[in-house]
Amino acid sequence: MKSFEFLSIKREEKPRNCGLTMVLDKGLGLETARSLMEISGEYVDYLKFGWGTSIVHEQDIIKAKVEMYKSFDITPYTGGTLFELAYLKDKLEEFFAEAHNLGFPAIEISDGSMSIDLESKLDCIKMAKKEGFEVLSEVGKKDPILDNELSMEDRVTCMQKELDAGSSLIIVEAREGGKNIGIFDKTGNPKEDEIDYIVDNVESNKILWEAPNKDQQVFFIKKLGNIVNLGNVSTNDITSLETLRRGLRGDTFGEI
Repeated sequence: MKSFEFLSIKREEKPRNCGLTMVLDKGLGLETARSLMEISGEYVDYLKFGWGTSIVHEQDIIKAKVEMYKSFDITPYTGGTLFELAYLKDKLEEFFAEAHNLGFPAIEISDGSMSIDLESKLDCIKMAKKEGFEVLSEVGKKDPILDNELSMEDRVTCMQKELDAGSSLIIVEAREGGKNIGIFDKTGNPKEDEIDYIVDNVESNKILWEAPNKDQQVFFIKKLGNIVNLGNVSTNDITSLETLRRGLRGDTFGEI
């Protein structure tokens, strides 16, 4: 039983279909990660092993962390950069086999650091699904110049087709910094007209908005409610975000 629970807004328990939180693991040690999940794991739905971090740590540690996260009903998955590297090197079969070996139930498919034509990306989503993985696919580029060349119509078309191909969630690219990418301007402020366009054209519970900064999380909660799906949340901010979702912090107090 939690303290002062009679004052708290209830949230849907896991497994949730909305109000999802995706957390970014940038290389936590096993015991540190386990300790964090013991106190905050109930508020985490997806856990991304960021970028290519899985390559630089020992297999046994990655396996142990994957199993530990799964024991808290969290879906751990590989970062999109790892997939892109496998695609670039023509090593997708080996990539899928290694992901299975490490125990990952899901993978991210993206084309943020390189160019992959849409049809090839859709084929990769279907291939990963056939291999038994849940797929989260990301739309957007990590280079601000290339990202700005994507029209909103093109973004929405990609999102819809990737969902049709089997992606369970569409991640809206914002990187770890949340500035000058996609739906955020150079100072990190949301581009509300572009967000509205996406919301009007894509099923909302299928969108996972990367929102690494508190002000961005507050914006989305106020705009779309505490059932909005948010991602690239720092391991330090899991509890903070949950209090924002429940109106337990001044930024959302009285507005949930």
